[in-house]
This record gives sequence, structure tokens and C-alpha cells, in this order.
Amino acid sequence: MPETILLTGSTGFIGLRVLDYLANKGDIIRVFLRTESVVGTLPEGVEVVRGSFSDLEALACAVRGVDRIVHLAGLTKAVDEAGYNAGNVTPVENLLDAISEHNKTLKRFLFVSSLTAAGPASEGLCGVRESDFPNPVSAYGRSKLRAETLCMERSTDIPITIVRPPAVYGPGDRDVLQVFQMLAKGVLVTAGSAAKQRFSMIYIDDLVSGIMMAARADKSVGRIYYITSRHSCSWDDLIAASQPVIGFKKLLKISLPKPLVYLVGLVIGSAGVFSGKPSLINRDKANELVQDYWVCSPDRAELDFGFNAGTSLDEGVAKTISWYYRQGWM
Repeated sequence: MPETILLTGSTGFIGLRVLDYLANKGDIIRVFLRTESVVGTLPEGVEVVRGSFSDLEALACAVRGVDRIVHLAGLTKAVDEAGYNAGNVTPVENLLDAISEHNKTLKRFLFVSSLTAAGPASEGLCGVRESDFPNPVSAYGRSKLRAETLCMERSTDIPITIVRPPAVYGPGDRDVLQVFQMLAKGVLVTAGSAAKQRFSMIYIDDLVSGIMMAARADKSVGRIYYITSRHSCSWDDLIAASQPVIGFKKLLKISLPKPLVYLVGLVIGSAGVFSGKPSLINRDKANELVQDYWVCSPDRAELDFGFNAGTSLDEGVAKTISWYYRQGWM
């Protein structure tokens, strides 16, 4: 039976794919958009509620009468801790308040957090698990963890599930795109110990499927999940998956030492603070980039609701790069 689902962050990379997924499943979709948000063509029948996350009346209209809420909206770049709190913590708090007052029969609030809320793993094979004590290494990660804490504090009254994706890639993504663009030019610049580093990744369609499985599973209420591929990968794995599609013959690999990455982050980040605008890299982002093991385990998601990321790295990378070429992004 179709459900009414509220989606925030529907204009982002992940949000657009969730929107398509829900439309294809026949659900009734409502999206919450900022007043200034520009949207393209929405699937037929999508209801739009506009407002800010500080607009309590708009939030009441958004949450009233929906069965499930998928909260994707958030801030990935800010000048300081207060900026991250304003973009990632306060919206969650206000949404939960609106749910408590205006939708007491909500079936699920699904909060999409991030692996950065947990911090890096101590090794690169199994990775962090949901039971591990979180240790975020950046202001962004700390803000996501604070939002998670709010959710768990309210989970006795509101059915809440939290998912923590690792690096997400696929058609439409602009972050991992930068890596493929470098490879197309025959060079790869990394930060920290490239030969040692391993990281979890997930193809966008697998993530979307996992998000909605978590949002609908009875056992997932009050729990946190990593939605990720089974195996972590190295830079060499990513290079090997990319080479047949891009076709580079030689590759210059440059690993920037940690002290240099921190120095660049400090200098550029300080300029961002003075200008009042988020910079591409700062000390916090540098601290994320140099970690050895951004790896997490999908065991709990598989055990509780049968999630399995079915797209291999080779298949996902081929689909992604081919899409970039068709769109003229590479």
C-alpha cells in the first residue's frame, strides 16, 4: 500500500536518487524545500512545502500526515562549529519538535548521518561497527554526531533510525568525480599514506535501496546502521577499476605528506575564517583526508534487514565514469 513520505534534501545528489526511487515505487511524495531552492522537473504528483528549518509553521505543514520522513538535508561546508550546528543539528531538533507536536502516528524518522560521525577505524579490513565508541575528527563529523545524539534521546517517543553512509559515488556525484578527472589526466594526488589507506565506498543505487530498507524495517527502530559495500578498497583498487574505462597508460601518483596537508589546511582555512566563507580545505578537512582507514562494516544492516550492496566496484565505477563522459563532465 502506498505511503506518504516526506523527503528533505531532495535537490542533492543522494536526494534526487531517493526521489526517483520513491516515485518508481508508487509512494506519495512530499518534499521540504528552502524558499530559495531552485528545482528542475519533479516526478508527477510530488507535493512541495517551502520554508526554512527555523520556520516552525512550515515544518508543521511538512510533517503533518506523512507516514515516514527521510532527512537528508545538511551542511557539508561551514566556517566554524557554530555553522555546522546551524546546518546539521538545529534542523534535526526542530524537525523532531514538529513531529512530536504534529505527527504522533509517524511510522519512522530516518536520519541520514555520516561515517564521519563515528570517525576512522583502527584497521582497514573490518572497520568500525555501530557498537564502537564514536571519535569524530572534524567539526562536520561532530555536528553529525550531535544530531544523532538528539535523535537517540528522542527515540523513546519517536520511531527513529540512523544510517551512516561512507563515501558515495555514482552518476551525478561531483566529489568523487574529482578523483576520476585526475586519473583521466594521468595523475593522482592523495593526502597522507596512500599505500596504507583503505576506505569504504557505496554506489548510489545501493545506498538508496539500503536507506529505504532501513526506513521500513521493524527491527531498525532506535538503531544505527552503516550502509556500505562489503569490502573496503585501496587507491590501487580504485585505479584498477577506473583504468579500463578511462584508458590511461601511465599514472603519476603523488602522496602529500601529512604535515604539508595540515599546513595547507591551516593557511586556506584561516583565509576562509577571515572572509566569512567556507574554504575548499581547512584544518578539519585536512584531518579527515589524512586518515588511514575510513572503513565501516555492513554486518548489522545485513543481519537486521538483509541489506547487501549488489554493485561491485568495477561495475559501479564503469557506470559512473561512462555517465560522466556522456554528460561532458570528463
